[in-house]
Amino acid sequence: MGERRHGILRYARALSGTAALALLCALGAFVMADRDGQDPAPFQRVLDRQAAALRAGDERGFLDAVDPQAPRHRGAQRQVFHNLRRLPLSTWAYEVREVAAPHRDGESAGSAGSGTAQGDTVTVEAALRYRLADYDQVTTTAAERFRFVRRAGGWRIAGEASDSDSQLWEQGAMTVVRGAHSLVLGVGRDRAELRALADAADRAVPAVAGTWPDGWSRRTVLEAPASVRQMARLLGTPVGDSGTYTGIAAVTTGEAGGTSRTGGGNAPADRIVVNPQAYGLLSEEGRQVVLTHETTHVATRRQTTSATPLWLSEGIADWAGYRRFRPAPREAAPELARALADPPGGGTAPALRALPTDADFGFGNDPAGLARAYEGGWLACRLIAEEWGTEKLLALYARAGRAHGGGRPDPDAALRSVLGVGKAQFTERWRAYATRVLEP
Repeated sequence: MGERRHGILRYARALSGTAALALLCALGAFVMADRDGQDPAPFQRVLDRQAAALRAGDERGFLDAVDPQAPRHRGAQRQVFHNLRRLPLSTWAYEVREVAAPHRDGESAGSAGSGTAQGDTVTVEAALRYRLADYDQVTTTAAERFRFVRRAGGWRIAGEASDSDSQLWEQGAMTVVRGAHSLVLGVGRDRAELRALADAADRAVPAVAGTWPDGWSRRTVLEAPASVRQMARLLGTPVGDSGTYTGIAAVTTGEAGGTSRTGGGNAPADRIVVNPQAYGLLSEEGRQVVLTHETTHVATRRQTTSATPLWLSEGIADWAGYRRFRPAPREAAPELARALADPPGGGTAPALRALPTDADFGFGNDPAGLARAYEGGWLACRLIAEEWGTEKLLALYARAGRAHGGGRPDPDAALRSVLGVGKAQFTERWRAYATRVLEP
């Protein structure tokens, strides 16, 4: 997964599966030599043939890459094939990166020499690169770890390691719903529910494009897993920690700044992952606010970097989400209002002593504390829009994401440059503003 400027950051013409796959060019993958001397070429050929079969809609050829003695994996791959054929893929390619030394079934990897025999197994690390036509502006790279076994007919894929990146199309029969500005992928979800999700996403895109018209495709891709546990798998979170997302309605994944940390420009594409439980508990208005919030993260991804404080990136997303509905501050920031009304020991409420830090937005935080962080960021952006104007708020966001002296984040310099006040002065004005608008 890429950076998550959470959910709370971290594309509508859709081609049919047949037409989109016809656009796939021949794959000429670059094969890296393995450091242990194991030849990666046989494994690259298997993966290339499987990709070509997917391109051609050849289910039999696709499954030919799978070990016939692994019926469970073979059945799962048959479902994966049908799921992928429902997607408007323009790119689907593998690049073998590493091959472990072969070993006999039941032996540890690396225990055998360089020779191979029927029954030998190897672990192959490969990069999967894929892109959705008309939706993705970048090619996503996912890490895959396959277990290959040598049979009489050659090497076959016998399974996938648990530490491979998880994809929605691997989680069961997938339903695809296309909207005017959105593509919704769901597993274990009713089509009518997914259509409603696409309709809400279609309303969010033009609403956000009115403020951020450039720098993004004006399309969104949403993933709707069957459970919070499956959501956690998609986000690369240990299943035991899936409770982290219990109260989070949605999360947007991608790479801040639109570039890959590992180089090469293949940053992960934006995906809005919807929590089937928390999102379902929201009112229609609440769902619209959430999807407009998440769409704002998609629209601002290229302006968002590690220098952008979360109070600003999350605050501006909430500001965009609430613009249509204009809730009263006490209605939209109940936790801060509660803290202001009853501060421990009197004096200034701790939540208003300083702007929320990035750590305050951690998913594992106390729910009330997490809510206060979001509410504080929203009020800060609301203050800027009201007192300095919307254009200044957008300019501050763009300025805060740029590198400063020494390449280190410097929110104080960004505030001085755009608003004419430093962080300390702005914090005082934010505190006074929050106190005024939240008091009964």
